[in-house]
Amino acid sequence: MKKKGLMDYLLKYKLSIAVYIISTLFENLSVVFIAILSAKAIEFVTITNYEHAINNFLLVLILILIRWGCRYLSNWIYFSTGGKIVSDLNSDLSKQSFKLSSKTYSDNSSGVFVERIINDPRELVSNLSELLYDATEILSSLVIITYVATLNYIICIILVTIIGICVAIDMWRQKVYEKNEIEVSEVEDEITSLATEIIKSERDIKSLGLEKSLSVIAKRKYEKNRKYNYKRDMTENKFWRAINLTAEIGYILMLILSIIFMEKSLITIVVFMIVYAYQDNIYRISTELGELSNILISIKIKCRRMFSLFNDDLFESEKFGYVQVDNIVGDIEFKNVSFSYKDYKIEKDKKTKNEIKALETETPVFKSLNLKIPHNKTVAFVGKSGSGKSTILGLLSKIYNVDSGEVLIDNYNIQSLNKESLRKTFSLVNQFPYIFDMSIKENLLMANKDASEEELQEVINQSYLDEFVFSLKEGINTRVGENGVKLSGGQKQRFAIARALLRKTPIILFDESTSSLDNIAQKEIKKSIDGLKGKSTIVIVAHRLSTIKDVDIIFFLDEGKIIDQGSFDELYDNNEKFKEMFLAENI
Repeated sequence: MKKKGLMDYLLKYKLSIAVYIISTLFENLSVVFIAILSAKAIEFVTITNYEHAINNFLLVLILILIRWGCRYLSNWIYFSTGGKIVSDLNSDLSKQSFKLSSKTYSDNSSGVFVERIINDPRELVSNLSELLYDATEILSSLVIITYVATLNYIICIILVTIIGICVAIDMWRQKVYEKNEIEVSEVEDEITSLATEIIKSERDIKSLGLEKSLSVIAKRKYEKNRKYNYKRDMTENKFWRAINLTAEIGYILMLILSIIFMEKSLITIVVFMIVYAYQDNIYRISTELGELSNILISIKIKCRRMFSLFNDDLFESEKFGYVQVDNIVGDIEFKNVSFSYKDYKIEKDKKTKNEIKALETETPVFKSLNLKIPHNKTVAFVGKSGSGKSTILGLLSKIYNVDSGEVLIDNYNIQSLNKESLRKTFSLVNQFPYIFDMSIKENLLMANKDASEEELQEVINQSYLDEFVFSLKEGINTRVGENGVKLSGGQKQRFAIARALLRKTPIILFDESTSSLDNIAQKEIKKSIDGLKGKSTIVIVAHRLSTIKDVDIIFFLDEGKIIDQGSFDELYDNNEKFKEMFLAENI
C-alpha cells in the first residue's frame, strides 16, 4: 500500500463531500440573508411601510425552511459518508498494523495502536465536520459585521481593531494549545494501554491479589491525566477570558460611540438598532476563530498520529524480498549470523522539530552463529534463560532481522523471500497462543479456510483434542471466549498445535510450548509433537529437558553460542552442564 494522506480518503467521496459543503455553506449563509432581511423589515416598520415589512418576513420564513432542509441533508451525508471515511481509515490502519514488525509492537504500548487505529479516525471525521461548520459560521459573521461596518466608517475601524486584537491573542493561544494537546494525547495513550492490560489480565489480577497495587497505579495515571487536562483547560480558560473581555469592552465602546453619533444625527435609530441587534457577532467571530484553530490543531495532531503508522522511521514495518518459492522442503541453515536487541526512544530533531527514533541501548545476543538443520528432522534448543533460544525462532521466522550473516531456508536467504513464500513456510506454537473469541471450528478455519470436515477432525485427533471436543454440548461449534478463556492451558496448546497442523507448513516452531503445563498435559503435548516427526522440520525451544528426549538433535546454547550438540543420550553422557540442568529439573 502506498503511503496515504487525508486527502486520499476525502477525494474518494468528493461528490458527497461537495454536496455536504454546499448545503452547510447555504445553511450558515442563510443566517446572513435572514439578518439583513429582518433588519430591512424593521427599517420598513419604522417608516410605516408594513407591506414591505411583511414581505421581508415571509422571505425570512422561506429561508428558515430551506435552512432546515440543508441541515437535514448535511446531517444525513455526515452520518453516511462520514461513517464510510472512518471505516476506510480503520480498515487501512488495521491493515498497516499487520505489516508492522514484532519489534515495533514490543517497543510501544497497546494504547498507542488502539488510539491511532480506532479512536483518532472517528474524532478526525468529527473534527472535519466541525471545521466546515465553524468556517461557514465565521463567513456568515464576517458578512454581517461587514454589513454593520458599512453603516459608518468609525464603527468599521472599531470593529476591525477589536477583531484584530482578538486574533492576535488567539494566535498566541494556538501555540500553547498544540503543546498541551500533544501532552494530553500521550497520557491518554497510557490510560488506554493500562485499561487494556487490566481487562486482559483480569484472572491474574484476582488470583495474585493485585487489585490494590493496580488501583494505585491506575489512580496515579488518572491523576496525571487530570493534571494535564486541567493544565490545558485552565490555560484555555485564561486565553478565552482575555478574548471575550476584549470583545465585550470593544462592543460597549462601540455602543457608546453609536449613541454619541446618534445624538449628533450622524446615524439613525435604525442603524443603532442593527448595531445593537448583532452585537453577538463580534463575540461569535472571536470564539469561532479560536474554535476553528483548535479544530485545525486537533486535525493536524490526529493525522500525524494516524499516518505515523506508515512512517517506517517511527513504526518499523516488516520487509520482504521478491523471490517466490512454491515447494519449500525445510532445510535450515544459520550462516555467520550476528544479532543484537536494540531499544529506541522517540525524540524531536533539534533542526526540523520532527519526531525521530534514536538508539538508546544495544544488547548483543549472537556473534557469527552457525548451524544446520536437515529437513524433516526434529531438533531442540536448550540452555539457560537469556542464552538466545527464543531469539533463534524469531530470526528464523523473520520476526527479527539479522544484523549480519544469513538465515537460509533450502539455500534461499529468507530476506529474499516474498511474504507469501515465508508465511506458508512456518507455523509457530508459542507458550501462550492466542485463541480468538469464535467457535473451535472458526478458529481452526482461520488457519486454512478451505479445510474439509475430515481434515478438521484429523487435526483434532492428532492434537489429542478429540476427547475434549466430543465432551462439549455443541462440539466443534462451541465458542471458546476471548483468548480461549474457556480452555485450560493444555487445551490451548493442543488447539495451537491443531491450528499449525491444519496449515501443513514444512517447518513448525515450538517456543516453550510445555513450560507452563502440568505433567499430564505436558505428556499429551509431547505425544502430539512426536506424532509430527518425519513429516515436517520441527524446531523446539525447550524449558523442560524431559520433553525433548526423543528429538533427533539437541543444540546446547550458552551466552549466544552453541557449545555442544547431539542426541539426548550423547549430551547427557558427555556434557556435564547439560547433565546438571537435567538433574536439577528432575530433583
